Amino acid sequence: MKVINLTEPMPTKIKFYQLSQWPLWALAFRPFFLAAGALAVFAMSYWFLILAGYAQWHLTMPATLWHAHEMLFGFAGVVAMGFLLTAAQTWTGVASVSGIKLCLLSMVWLAARLSFFIEIAGFEQLNLYLVSALQLVWWLAGIIILADMLIQAKSSHNYLFVVIASLLCALNVIFLSLVVLNKMSLALGVVDTAVLIMTLLVGVVAGRVVPFFTARGLNLSEQVRTPKLDNLVVFSSFFAIAWFFMSQLFFSAMSTGWVFAWLACLHSARCVLWWHKGILKVPLLWSLHVAYWALSVGLILIALSYFSPIILFKDALHLITVGTIGVMIIAMMVRVSHGHTGRALQAPAYISLAFLLITIAAIVRSLLPAYLGHHLAWQLSALLWVAGFSLFLFHCAPILVNRRVDGRRG
Repeated sequence: MKVINLTEPMPTKIKFYQLSQWPLWALAFRPFFLAAGALAVFAMSYWFLILAGYAQWHLTMPATLWHAHEMLFGFAGVVAMGFLLTAAQTWTGVASVSGIKLCLLSMVWLAARLSFFIEIAGFEQLNLYLVSALQLVWWLAGIIILADMLIQAKSSHNYLFVVIASLLCALNVIFLSLVVLNKMSLALGVVDTAVLIMTLLVGVVAGRVVPFFTARGLNLSEQVRTPKLDNLVVFSSFFAIAWFFMSQLFFSAMSTGWVFAWLACLHSARCVLWWHKGILKVPLLWSLHVAYWALSVGLILIALSYFSPIILFKDALHLITVGTIGVMIIAMMVRVSHGHTGRALQAPAYISLAFLLITIAAIVRSLLPAYLGHHLAWQLSALLWVAGFSLFLFHCAPILVNRRVDGRRG
């Protein structure tokens, strides 16, 4: 039996150089996906309590804008960066960020989340300045690391991801600056633009992985390839984003409905070309296809919102934020968590339920407010979201913090 000498000083310092040995800091997807899952549950739970009247909001930033910021720049942003920094290592063969650097990057992201809740009398907007600084540092660090990897490997066909990440960084800073200046309506326009940037990222990534995953998952002899359509989607997306941004900030009289209608047609064509009846039997496939179909339908509804008062722009946009971004994120996080830790690409039944819960949350939030009432629909959607991502955490948290099952590094 070991005798503990209580007179000996207990170790009080963590040897940070040993962090590089922790599985959590092996690759960016591990801490970033874990952080995203935790934020998805916490931020949406808090938002539900605010909507239901169980929590009060005292910060200088309106609760609606905090919700928009955290779900887009906080949640979706950290998933995007985690995916890109992990995928870039596969694309280029150049080692991605890990160890202490990854730990520090994660701490900066966490500090930005917590800074919202700092309140000091006489310095009401200090929290917004802190969030702005921390978010900028986090984005720039991730972008520099990603760009360095791609430049080292001369992977020019992936430079587009640096452009997209830089645009998100710029919009994040603009959004927070407008909030500080009390330009709330303009800030909301910036958030909506950032959602469209995220759809561009989804469109590019989906064009690369969905046909490939479908062919591989269904053991097809070859995958569907649509290079001309893929390029047209990218160029049309940039045009639609620029047109929408100018209409929101400069020329409110500009009609953008037809731009979104054209973009919806392009995404719909991809949906049809990628479809295969066997998809419905594989949760890790139907979830990706459902997410992409939601993008197509969401863009159609956004286009119609410019021509009919019955369809609200914000409700249509939430079919994309919840149905496309939310479902695509949870599906990709499960797949990457399995694939990059040496596990089989087979999800348990309750993960299929998680995919379904987020899909239903999108339908409730975007299509049912007119029937259930807006507040009830929002609250029900939030609860479904929390339930779905709680299942994700239950399944993937142990995977993300433990070593690969095949003993390899990563």
